Amino acid sequence: MSLEFAVEYPCTLRARYEEKHLRAWGRLSSIHTRLTTGDTAAPTPDKLRFVEDARAEVELMQEEAVACRSCPACLPQEQAGEGESVGCLGRISYPIEAQFEKFLADRVQLALDTLDKADQPRLMLLLIDPESPFDGEASKELRRVTTKSGLRFFELRLPIRLTREAAHLTTDNLFDLLAGFRSEDSATTTYTREFPYAATADYYDFLDFILRNDLSASEIARLHARGHNYAQFLRLLAALERAEALNTRLLID
Repeated sequence: MSLEFAVEYPCTLRARYEEKHLRAWGRLSSIHTRLTTGDTAAPTPDKLRFVEDARAEVELMQEEAVACRSCPACLPQEQAGEGESVGCLGRISYPIEAQFEKFLADRVQLALDTLDKADQPRLMLLLIDPESPFDGEASKELRRVTTKSGLRFFELRLPIRLTREAAHLTTDNLFDLLAGFRSEDSATTTYTREFPYAATADYYDFLDFILRNDLSASEIARLHARGHNYAQFLRLLAALERAEALNTRLLID
């Protein structure tokens, strides 16, 4: 399970394939890479069958994705996820790691406690506004879900509650904010939500502050070592930057 995102750009691949096809390639690439290089367990017959059945499609995907290398929407390769062949796609894997959720809560709380309002990212002000649309209800529902195979959307069963000025908030509100806005053309793109172009700069400023501002090299190294989510959100940050530069939106689901 993962939260998938894409920089929407009229590239060579989109001229030949629909958005849902590229999204399916992203999933195939990630699964295929995990099964062939990242899975340390002995391959089961089902896994072997999947790898064999997907071989032709994987080869086609890799041939077509060569065009991504020269595309302005292509995200930094060093921030690519597991097997991310299509350059403008990314994913944040579930469950959201407890350590990363705590990191986000600490960073938001620190900003609220130490920065003047004039210096806070604009989304921070929207987040703490009593009339904020990010009420946390969607993330609260996801937190309750456990699939039949035992998978969860969040490692923590309860959200982290913020304090002082943000005492009415939990990390559920924060994750609702990071999920963007409902998309009006999801039937075409298959992505149910989006960061519209008008919001990309504000989202970039917010995530840039949370993920990178005043962090030492050793702190960043620890965040990378503790799990996958920090690097995945850095790729989301890069995608927001690319979307803003290209005057387009970022699709997410």
